[in-house]
Amino acid sequence: MIRRHPILSVLALLLILLLAWAWPNRVYLQAFPDIIGAYTAKEYCSCRYVSGNPAAYCEGYVAQYVPISSLRDDESAKRVTASGLGRTHSAAWLGERQGCQLLPNE
Repeated sequence: MIRRHPILSVLALLLILLLAWAWPNRVYLQAFPDIIGAYTAKEYCSCRYVSGNPAAYCEGYVAQYVPISSLRDDESAKRVTASGLGRTHSAAWLGERQGCQLLPNE
């Protein structure tokens, strides 16, 4: 089998190794989609409303390798909502002493 189909054998071995790595880390892999939206919302809010930077700068500041699908900045409420990998998270500016905080998912 290996001599007849060496590429297929290597692909099967790589698949087995990937599954052997993924199974013990499944909890962390399930949490990953939440991290993208939450990080973007919180960091953008902090950049914009705590540090007082312009919107264009903050968009570049929170850019990641995994792109987000939407970023909404409500300046009147000082609330940021970011969506990525199918999950949506919001962060809001609470005040001078508290800064920005992630809001519970609705």
